[in-house]
Amino acid sequence: MWILRFSLLAAGLSSYLSIAFAAGGDVAFRGTLLEPPPCTINSGNNITVDFGVKVGVKKVDGVNYMQDINYDLVCEPNTHSWVLKLKLTGNSTSFDNAAVQTNISNLGIKILRDGQPFVLGSEITTTPASKPQLKAVPVQKPGVLLTEGAFEAAVTLQADYQ
Repeated sequence: MWILRFSLLAAGLSSYLSIAFAAGGDVAFRGTLLEPPPCTINSGNNITVDFGVKVGVKKVDGVNYMQDINYDLVCEPNTHSWVLKLKLTGNSTSFDNAAVQTNISNLGIKILRDGQPFVLGSEITTTPASKPQLKAVPVQKPGVLLTEGAFEAAVTLQADYQ
């Protein structure tokens, strides 16, 4: 009986103590919304890379026919230490995630940034003053013979402060 009373007393006391030591307080939130400074690539104009009309179906190897992607990157002054991200989006080939699919099956255009593959959908950190050098080169699916024909492909190059 004594144990039962002690247990009930202890249970009631612990309930009282948890109520007695509970505390509450308000939380206030505040901040400032900022718009990152705008950037433009190539003054908003399309960038064209022309491989010409003499791309040999047996010479596409990821080295031959490499072309520079000439573009300008202009951003308004960055006064809040925003990080500038450059992103390339498009439909990648099934055989190389850094190559955009052309209208000819098994032929893609691989994009390189400073000599390294620029994987479609990935972001890189950069600055307007030290933008990466971009190059494009035709590539083909290994072990496949390409067919003749005019080819084209498109990607979107986007610069945003984050």
